[in-house]
Amino acid sequence: RQYWLLKAEPQTRLENGHDVRFSIDDLAARSSPEPWDGIRNYSARNNLRSMRRGDLAFFYHSNCANPGIVGVMEIVKEAEEDWTAVDPGAAYFDAKAKGAKEQGKENPWSLVHVEFREKFKSEIGLKELREWGERGGALEGMQLLRQSRLS
Repeated sequence: RQYWLLKAEPQTRLENGHDVRFSIDDLAARSSPEPWDGIRNYSARNNLRSMRRGDLAFFYHSNCANPGIVGVMEIVKEAEEDWTAVDPGAAYFDAKAKGAKEQGKENPWSLVHVEFREKFKSEIGLKELREWGERGGALEGMQLLRQSRLS
């Protein structure tokens, strides 16, 4: 089993005219697996494609007053085509992906399906995560803390 970190924004943000706000509470309220769609970064897409059924992912609230890990979800369906990329009415529509699909090429974007497992009593904040990611820290090898724009 592997462990991942997936980010979502718990506060309102408009993308292509759609509010893409999604929180751990939204996930907890779902009665069926939730597609984790809208990933438009190739490195993150490759990580999605590496996820396996049964892997766990930390749910990270980003772009908010208190960014941090707020809970856990499980990958319940492995990567498949992200259909929202080729739907002009979707929040994360990608015209290039639609054009590729129309030319018989592959839609480059993928999604996985997740289910809620646990909400933490308090979040593990960004400051704490960064401290654990320093040399010799418990999260020193965590890819996200080494390379990225953790917001």
